[in-house]
Amino acid sequence: MIRTVEGIIDRDGVVRLLEPLPLPGARRALVMILDDEPGAHPNETALLSEAALAEDWNRPEEDEARSHLQSEK
Repeated sequence: MIRTVEGIIDRDGVVRLLEPLPLPGARRALVMILDDEPGAHPNETALLSEAALAEDWNRPEEDEARSHLQSEK
């Protein structure tokens, strides 16, 4: 099976994948170097902060504060 994953190559040529990639053993790989510089992974910041923010978002007081935004049934 061929699979494409995103990664970053630093100045020393070290490749770091942006997501876990479990494999049953060593595999060959092809590396395509793109012209643009790496930016933050689009969802990386949101994913990293989700657990911390969930503590505040998932409180009854927050539900009550936003209750007027819920559609009426």
